[in-house]
Amino acid sequence: MAPMKKLARRLKERIDSMVTYCTRGITNAEAEEINSKIMSIKRRAGGYRNIENFKTAVLFYCGGLDLDSR
Repeated sequence: MAPMKKLARRLKERIDSMVTYCTRGITNAEAEEINSKIMSIKRRAGGYRNIENFKTAVLFYCGGLDLDSR
């Protein structure tokens, strides 16, 4: 009976995420991917002198801009 109770508790904790996935088909993967890119930018830069330069770099790499003008 204890394993069933443990399973029920886990399902209860995660029910919102499961319903969101089933109804909308989205997960936390996109947010984690963007966060990983931002951390990579931060590591490569070795620090920015001001926050505006950091914001510009994040928007450049994660903003999805199409810089090809053709």
